[in-house]
Amino acid sequence: MKRLSLKNLAHLLLVLAFVVLTVTGCGASVAPTIPPEVTFVIPFEDFEQTNALISLETSNQSNWNYAALAIGIWSTIIRAGLAVPVAAFRASFQHTPVQQDDGSWIWSYSVNTGNATYTAELHAQFITDGVRWAMNISKEGEYQNFLWYYGECDLPATEGFWILKKSPTNATESVRIDWSRNISAGTHAVRYTNIVPGAPENGGYIDTQYTKGTPYDHIWDLYNKGQDNHTYIEWSSTTKEGRVKDSNRFGDDSWHCWDSARINVTCP
Repeated sequence: MKRLSLKNLAHLLLVLAFVVLTVTGCGASVAPTIPPEVTFVIPFEDFEQTNALISLETSNQSNWNYAALAIGIWSTIIRAGLAVPVAAFRASFQHTPVQQDDGSWIWSYSVNTGNATYTAELHAQFITDGVRWAMNISKEGEYQNFLWYYGECDLPATEGFWILKKSPTNATESVRIDWSRNISAGTHAVRYTNIVPGAPENGGYIDTQYTKGTPYDHIWDLYNKGQDNHTYIEWSSTTKEGRVKDSNRFGDDSWHCWDSARINVTCP
């Protein structure tokens, strides 16, 4: 076998170092791919739009009514509190990043929501085996470069987390989003956890999974920390059938089902 000279060995080491930097960090010439929307936004619309409105006048729809109401409450709370960061995240996919001198990348753009205009800067930096993300948001005349959320993910963007703060007037970390997805299977899971320090609901969460399983492909776990109570919901986006389990509501640990017309039925 031919032996490497010191000059050739040094050249080889330089090439290897360049490859490592290109893949894992400083000097990367290709921007990281932003994790998809399903890693940040719980798809409440999947439940709401594929089913009819709650019918409080129909007692034989009580199982469906309770499930829809429970999810609707969470939907309202999250949408109201995260309207600006969610809008900024969704808009990021429409823009092209610019590489900075330190090797990081920035997506910079304006976004309109709630009759107001915001300036958003999504920052990305390669780290060992992954990417670190940070979203700074500004509103003219009110605040500048507020770090509204940050997070990390692995290189293939199959798992990661986001940490969100309450607002520019209260920078307390309030929500942790843990997410994972199976790209080949087309499935994903997202959990929003209350992390407000000292809050009564600290540790409460809403967990959603899209499984493509049968008979139910949407799995929900809503945990009320204050009451130490779970509301479990499983339903099919294809047949619209589903079931709910909540010991506080029903006084038992059994499933309570509805059919494709949202009518109460005996669970199989």
